[in-house]
Amino acid sequence: MARTAPRLRRSTVRAVALVTAAVATVALAGCTSSTSSSSTGSTTATPSGTLNIAVSSGDASDTAFKAINAAFEKKYPKVKINFSSIPNNNYPAAKSSRLTAGNVDILIAAPQELPSYVSKTSESDDDLAADNGVFLDLTNQSFMKDYTPSLLKSLAYKGKQYTVPTGVSYYTGVFYNKTMFAKNGWSIPTTWDQFTALSQKIQASGVSPLGIGGKDSWPAGLTMISAVQGLYPTQADKNTLAKDIWKKKTSLSSSSSQEILDRVKTMYSYAEPNFAGVSYAAVPAGFAAGKYAMTPDGTWDQPTIAAAVGSKFDYGYFPIPTSNTASDNATLGGKVDLRLAVASATKNKTAALAYLAFYSNPKNYATYVKLSGTAPAEPNIPSSSFLTGISKYTKTFSPAWDTIWVPNSKAGAAATFPFNYAGLSPLGSGSVSTAASASEKDWLAGF
Repeated sequence: MARTAPRLRRSTVRAVALVTAAVATVALAGCTSSTSSSSTGSTTATPSGTLNIAVSSGDASDTAFKAINAAFEKKYPKVKINFSSIPNNNYPAAKSSRLTAGNVDILIAAPQELPSYVSKTSESDDDLAADNGVFLDLTNQSFMKDYTPSLLKSLAYKGKQYTVPTGVSYYTGVFYNKTMFAKNGWSIPTTWDQFTALSQKIQASGVSPLGIGGKDSWPAGLTMISAVQGLYPTQADKNTLAKDIWKKKTSLSSSSSQEILDRVKTMYSYAEPNFAGVSYAAVPAGFAAGKYAMTPDGTWDQPTIAAAVGSKFDYGYFPIPTSNTASDNATLGGKVDLRLAVASATKNKTAALAYLAFYSNPKNYATYVKLSGTAPAEPNIPSSSFLTGISKYTKTFSPAWDTIWVPNSKAGAAATFPFNYAGLSPLGSGSVSTAASASEKDWLAGF
């Protein structure tokens, strides 16, 4: 799948600029569009013309989309798809400019309703865009019935469906070298103490326990999300934590907050030397070469890991056990991954809706799932042997911390996540206490 960074909500100032320009484009499109479709997704004409699709990049998801695109063009030979795969860090700006220019039909979006305790100034670009009609309402499109109802319910924005889910990813675990584990008699740890003891044994064997792509920062953030997952294992636990931080009942420099950063700092100590300079893209090759026994990553990267490892050894995936209560570590945290939306200003509504209908067809969607490595968002879609192998950790869907937490757009950068993993050395220069104090200072500055 596409690379999944800890979710950032962009500033309201920028979002308003995007929405203002995009709404103007919507108004113009309303006067000039020559295509139409019914509320049930049936089109009034055979799809034709150019269809512009822009997604955030990922090796596996790109391969899957390209297969769907080729099959769609074969079925509808009068359609020409212009497919853009844009690096994640550049996607928000590219999306904004393309919406403004009116040259995107299908794009990635993720509007999410804010909890009542969150300031309205923290609405995301996509929230404001949905409120202002930038995305097409897909609620009554017939292809939406192909998706798991409970999943769609979790994605509803103010009672409406604006996006099609491509799948589910989990990212509070590690890929591990099964062959290396078996050879050395190492067992999968189920508590934090077991995990640290295992890591010490791996270090003693001359291998780095963890491979982390610190150069890109966000992969290191997966350790923070994993720490929260174990220490606050249920959705209710995470909701309470988020609310208490917003209500200033819990300080980001408190002992409980520092416990999260202490877990992160400990995992950093088990990473490969100079991991702050290692790119995320380089990690699969290092893992395949046996440079480290485990790597924190999301299940979206399984196809890339599989390609890198080949037949060198067997690998698996398990939750990072950050609690000393084993039952708290039994579930992987995850999120609905890429979500496809249609720009309401699309110049080719017929083709855009036909594409989503084609993509959603269970037969075609099964192809996407197989090639992308994502867990399916539709019922009765076969899962890969890898996903079947971790099913005991995914029986109950547990939203990861970054899908629950909403940053304060007025707060400083150290409080974005809000646990300041990037402030810890070697990514930053701070200790647990100084990184925690910096995040608390930046958090209070937002009020």
